[in-house]
Amino acid sequence: MSRVVISCDNGTSGSIAILSKDLSICEFYQTPSKTEQSYTKKKQNISRIDHIALYNLLEPYKENAIAVLERPLVNPGMFKATLSGVRALEATLVVLELLGIAIQYEDSKRWQQSLLPKGTKGSTELKKASKDIGIRLFPQHADTIKRQKDADGLLLGEYWRRNFM
Repeated sequence: MSRVVISCDNGTSGSIAILSKDLSICEFYQTPSKTEQSYTKKKQNISRIDHIALYNLLEPYKENAIAVLERPLVNPGMFKATLSGVRALEATLVVLELLGIAIQYEDSKRWQQSLLPKGTKGSTELKKASKDIGIRLFPQHADTIKRQKDADGLLLGEYWRRNFM
């Protein structure tokens, strides 16, 4: 099997791509997640990474992979989103470590500057550009990209494939 990059758009609503240099392997998935009762006293639900499903998804690639993880949002003004992102990152790291997959971090700005149109700013514009370019570059994954509403995990992998493989 050829070397692959596993790229993860962090979070329970993120996505994961698995790409080989020659694109003979080109997979794109919504991050496996689950919803359950929160650990707080308040009646509410939280989303968590489904670590068993993630393990099963990545296990076939463990011998020839590097994982590239987008850095999670860390913003004290967005406490709940930050907490969710950090929990998702930790669950992903545990699975990758169990599988023995090397880990690299990447900032979203780097792949966005490389693959999205210059001057694209703001969350709405960035998501739309990601979706449109993802569908153009990877039409075989159009349905998943549309469900996901962006192709961030896939484009992170494409950036890495083009520049580091």
